[in-house]
Amino acid sequence: MKSTGIIRKVDDLGRIVLPIELRRTLDIAERDELEIYMENDRIVLQKYEPACIFCGSSRGLITYERKNVCQDCVKKMTEI
Repeated sequence: MKSTGIIRKVDDLGRIVLPIELRRTLDIAERDELEIYMENDRIVLQKYEPACIFCGSSRGLITYERKNVCQDCVKKMTEI
């Protein structure tokens, strides 16, 4: 992991500001969704990329009941 040399404090509401340099490098715009999870003893932030709940594909997604399903999986389900 590369150190950026940038330090930020957590505010009273638990928020931090991601520096513009990092947002530009990672193509994170205002209102983009970030996925937050733990990996060992680290907190990981990554840009949220929606995927099919069955196969993980990010192509041809349809949202149904707030869940993402790709067109291939929909087709497979209708064949059953």
